[in-house]
Amino acid sequence: MADAYRDLIAWRKATDLALEIYRATQKFPKDELYGLTSQMRRAAVSVASNIAEGKGRYSRKEFAQFLYRARGSLLELETQLFIAKELHDLEPLVFRRMEDRTKELGRILNGLINSVLEGINVAS
Repeated sequence: MADAYRDLIAWRKATDLALEIYRATQKFPKDELYGLTSQMRRAAVSVASNIAEGKGRYSRKEFAQFLYRARGSLLELETQLFIAKELHDLEPLVFRRMEDRTKELGRILNGLINSVLEGINVAS
């Protein structure tokens, strides 16, 4: 049960994205360490962490709430990626690749949320 979250495609994609964010932000200016770099890293880690924490909860309703938080963190990260691109801290090709990954993860999260919510409606 404890490792069930590791079987989720959403969690695997989220951890891959978090690792990519860490690698990309290593190249950011040092004066961004406590600004955009830190925010992007926290948002990326938050996506995967909320998926894992939600999966460990006792009800589908709680799981759905954590998936909503994960989706919120993902949207936060998308915004930060855009800002980093505009500040020229993130190369356009890297931005596009990460943007594609966040969009894909968003679709996966939406599907997972819908699946969890269907389970709630069926049980009601």
